[in-house]
Amino acid sequence: MQMITGSIVALITPMRPDGAVDYDGLRKLIDWHIEQGTNCIGAVGTTGESPTVTVEEHCEIIRVSVEQARGRVPIMAGCGANSTAEAIELAKYAKAVGADCQLHC
Repeated sequence: MQMITGSIVALITPMRPDGAVDYDGLRKLIDWHIEQGTNCIGAVGTTGESPTVTVEEHCEIIRVSVEQARGRVPIMAGCGANSTAEAIELAKYAKAVGADCQLHC
């Protein structure tokens, strides 16, 4: 892994009015940031609603972010949690789905 330099965005997670994650909006937002020259995308940090989504949603946001970036920019997966065991599981999951690095906060 090379050192990440440049603009790293703390990506928000788009939500629908009913509180569900807007995965189509997430994909569009990732594409927009890449088109605008963002060098790395931080997904599901505290700005990305990690305290308010379920563990399943958290994992799916990481997976969709990696899938949508398609290697064009690194994905820094937010893996912080209130439980150490949960943070470890999120970190393992992020690595398994191809996140380039992790943020634990």
